[in-house]
Amino acid sequence: MFDLGIQNFLEFIAETDFRCASRLPEELKLSSSGQIETFYAPFEYVNPEARIVICGITPGLQQALIALQVAGETIRAGESVDAALLAAKQTASFAGSMRSNLIRMLDFVGINVHLGIESCSDLFGSHRHLLHTTSALRYPVFKSGKNYSGAPSMLRHSDLRAQVDLLLAKDLAAMPRETILVPLGDKVTEALEYVAAKGTIDERRILSGLPHPSGANAERIKFFLGEKPLDQLSSKTNGQVIATARSTLFRRLEAF
Repeated sequence: MFDLGIQNFLEFIAETDFRCASRLPEELKLSSSGQIETFYAPFEYVNPEARIVICGITPGLQQALIALQVAGETIRAGESVDAALLAAKQTASFAGSMRSNLIRMLDFVGINVHLGIESCSDLFGSHRHLLHTTSALRYPVFKSGKNYSGAPSMLRHSDLRAQVDLLLAKDLAAMPRETILVPLGDKVTEALEYVAAKGTIDERRILSGLPHPSGANAERIKFFLGEKPLDQLSSKTNGQVIATARSTLFRRLEAF
């Protein structure tokens, strides 16, 4: 079921306006298991020449709707399926404030210097060829109708683990061995380490430790960037854990 691609949904995507949708249509559903549902969205484009992979947990509803709308518009304009997949991936990947937070953190730790670019904002512009964005779960997953956030564990749920085994592992295997892998969040780190344990990728290339760039993580991001001192953090933020992860991240990047 997870080997279905855009060709299986091409006509429906080309004929549908997703701009005012509040959920993904049943026509795009790939699987359903209890509270967990997985839907198709056009995220299968892979950049095999990427020098950095940024990996989220799963595309959210808004990302999926943007990708579907852009893919439909590209197809209706008479362009190729490959062009539609590329446009969908580039437009929807880490859109909005999430992208700006991500860029600030990547620049802070020196990824821009490692890649030889002025800023990691260039990864979404003039140096887009260096970047591959993906998710541990390639296709949008929802729990009880809401964006999946890590529970139940993707490695313990058969449908979700299938996406990791069949899709994530395949995509990462297409990357150069020296590509940096940046997981966003502990659950994504677990997924990448699971793939690494099978020999598909080199665990030493996993650059874990960045707070998730979501706006809901504003305080953690500020502390990570040195913009808020430890003694001013709320009880919800464990500064010592973030500081330790940050130090480990710097050491691993220096080893590259």
